[in-house]
Amino acid sequence: MTAYAGRPLRVLIIVENLPLPFDRRVWQEANALRGAGCRVSIISPMGRGYEQPYEEINDIAIYRHPLPGEGDSASGYLREYTTALWWEFKLSLRVLRERGFDVIQACNPPDSIFLIGLFYKLLLGKHFVFDHHDLNPELYLAKFMKKDLFYNLMLLLERLTFKAADFSIATNESYRRIAIERGGMSPERVKVVRSGPSLERLRIVPPDPRWKNGRRFLVGYLGVMGKQEGLDHLLRAAHELVFSQGREDVQFVLVGDGTELGAIRRMCRELGLEDHVTFTGRVPDSDVLEILCTADVCVNSDVANEMNDKSTMNKVMEYMALGRPIVQYDLTEGRFSAREASLYARPNDVRDLAAKIAYLLDHPDQRERMGRMGRKRVQEELHWGVEEPKYLGLYRKMAARVAGCVPLQAP
Repeated sequence: MTAYAGRPLRVLIIVENLPLPFDRRVWQEANALRGAGCRVSIISPMGRGYEQPYEEINDIAIYRHPLPGEGDSASGYLREYTTALWWEFKLSLRVLRERGFDVIQACNPPDSIFLIGLFYKLLLGKHFVFDHHDLNPELYLAKFMKKDLFYNLMLLLERLTFKAADFSIATNESYRRIAIERGGMSPERVKVVRSGPSLERLRIVPPDPRWKNGRRFLVGYLGVMGKQEGLDHLLRAAHELVFSQGREDVQFVLVGDGTELGAIRRMCRELGLEDHVTFTGRVPDSDVLEILCTADVCVNSDVANEMNDKSTMNKVMEYMALGRPIVQYDLTEGRFSAREASLYARPNDVRDLAAKIAYLLDHPDQRERMGRMGRKRVQEELHWGVEEPKYLGLYRKMAARVAGCVPLQAP
């Protein structure tokens, strides 16, 4: 590997799940590296609003590739991931030629990106960091509910990813245990860096009553519209509130996009909830802030399964940052994040989910107290400013391994 005295550490980040800069966690990581003096390149898929094949933002080079629609079957996912891997490898050669890189950071899902990291590690002595966003075997179970050949393939790819990685970045302690116990990594090579929200981006803004559709209360949801997010549970809870409990005073606003949006819209019509539920799709940050700051209660409807129990959900952290009280199912990492800022319904019990929402709507003092506690926890313990030094600390170790690289600057 050629070394140039005094040059910055060059990092290539590969993301398949979301376009950049839309992926908030990865964009915060990229800007942290750039602020510390690194030369940062990113490979990501295209997406709505992010169709340019090449773009530079904040001196970060973003290379984007086309991607077929998200699969709804095992063979569909295999086609999607294979196509992405081909584009990622092709663009990695272009990045190597145009900008160079010393470290590849792979952000899953899927767990196949290690093949690119391993190729450059064995052939050119590059370093490989795994940024562990999702538990792919558990994600497969959540989608298809069976332990078959593809599930075993997910486990194999996960093990090989951990084996290939110099370091693994875990989003919480549950993921760290997976890396150590299931992935066989030594504890000193696994670093927890939580997806802390940016307090600069998540500003509390004045509420706008137009989102309430003339009603007294607003219940908000922000997130991906996928199968494991439990949007069907949220709609059934809304039906329980509106029709079983006669709550004509509640409006629901669901912000986000995803493969299940069409199915969720149809379910909404079938339940007779069209006048009580607003779907915004993907909207600008200004609208997201306005909606969530108008919401009296925010909901995390993720169903109770092995994946969601061990995963930290960005929407919970963002609700807390904006001082919103939360209702969610009682899951391990959800409870760790929110603590007293949330009420916890019995897992997958739609009626209890509705009851907890109704209770908070009828108790404004508790809503205010919970929102205040959640924002305080984010401000003091969980925002990105707390996590950034941990992330950069790992890359300081990487820079020390690369001959001729200058040390990273302090944040």
